[in-house]
Amino acid sequence: MMLNGYEEFDAIDGVMDVKLSSWRVFHSYVIDEMLEYSHYVWRGQRDSEWSLKSSIDRLVEIIPRKTKTKGLIDAHLKKFKVATRGRRGVNPPRDISEDEWWALGQHNGLATPLLDWTRSPFVALYFAFEKSDSPKSGVRTVWALSGASSLNSKLKAIHGNRENNMLQLIRPHQDENARLVSQGGLFTRAPLGQTVDEWVRSHAKHDEKDAIHLIRILIPDDAREECLRALNMMNINHMTLFPDLYGASQHCNKTFSIKNYHD
Repeated sequence: MMLNGYEEFDAIDGVMDVKLSSWRVFHSYVIDEMLEYSHYVWRGQRDSEWSLKSSIDRLVEIIPRKTKTKGLIDAHLKKFKVATRGRRGVNPPRDISEDEWWALGQHNGLATPLLDWTRSPFVALYFAFEKSDSPKSGVRTVWALSGASSLNSKLKAIHGNRENNMLQLIRPHQDENARLVSQGGLFTRAPLGQTVDEWVRSHAKHDEKDAIHLIRILIPDDAREECLRALNMMNINHMTLFPDLYGASQHCNKTFSIKNYHD
């Protein structure tokens, strides 16, 4: 039964679905049910049928190959490092980790094994509704991930500290990406060839019955422009989330295409 405009379903393999009657209920759900759970991170996606798959996994799927996936990805990152020479501004940091390199590429259009997440559920809602194309499912989605720390701890106890089996939560420290700061951004990195939702389901099978590691919030694809106007009044828009010329341009486009979307 849907009370207060939303309905929570029983968790299956660590994943719980929540169905909202409209985007307007999202604020109520976050305040009523999630306010005490600050360890969750959030991601918005345009279609509820999409899995939490990285861009590099999507790219590898369509490339005929003889080389092992790991070799392709290592070569991909090496090419990016070479291609960025002279393009990272004055005196860029030299000694940065592999994850930092991937993070730099992620917000500059590189296909990577990372997925973007945010500390703000309302920023995630913005990204779920930002694109005008309607989802095939008729439902947009905001995901909430607990960080998988408890599942990783259990894996370490069973298998040892084998990072290739872990779902990593990555918080870059390098300061070359203002977008990351503005969006409250961080990343997940799942094992190659595995989506985040697949990882959670496969490792939560023997967890406590009611354990919830991942929440999929299903939001009808109605009143998109109203949703974006409301978020704009909360100062959540392309200009604040992308503090550069691209963000300014996209924000101006929306003021042109969405009625009463003020700058």
